[in-house]
Amino acid sequence: MFDWFWNLLASFGLSDKKGKIAFVGLDNAGKTSLLSVICTGKMTQSMPTQFASCGELQLEGLKLTTYDLGGHKQARHVWYKYFPAVSGIVFIVDCNERSRFEEAREELHGLMQDDIIKDVPLLVLGNKIDIPGAANEGELRSELDLYGRTTGKSGRVESGQRPIELFMCTVLKQEGYGDAFRWLAGFI
Repeated sequence: MFDWFWNLLASFGLSDKKGKIAFVGLDNAGKTSLLSVICTGKMTQSMPTQFASCGELQLEGLKLTTYDLGGHKQARHVWYKYFPAVSGIVFIVDCNERSRFEEAREELHGLMQDDIIKDVPLLVLGNKIDIPGAANEGELRSELDLYGRTTGKSGRVESGQRPIELFMCTVLKQEGYGDAFRWLAGFI
């Protein structure tokens, strides 16, 4: 099991690195599910996250601390207590919840404007693309007002530019987030 997990993290470019990553987004976007899949390789049914949880993984030269922060409105105030210590943020959006895109955009732009984390790479994951009728990348990019704000998937940014990028995925089918975490790992 440890070998499998180590190989998974190495494929994401996270081996021999240290970092703290906060997983944020609106409730029911898939934060806890994604962490479960990454850690166990299995999708588990989870209850809505009521309290922030922290996990630390140590394998050979890797030390990665993850914060799974709740997404319900009351819990979002807690996010900012964790941000001074993070080296990366993963903001997850449910691509099938069009009625909540405006709310997600407001929270995302709040993160983008926060001076405390202005240099922290921000990975935006559009989740649940496997659901028929879910928003595609162009629609989500537009709804979140990300055109002209992202830095590209190449992993190269100009000096002083904050890395921000959108990747589409499905946690349920375990697809699409590998490249996203490789991109993020390049900035940690």
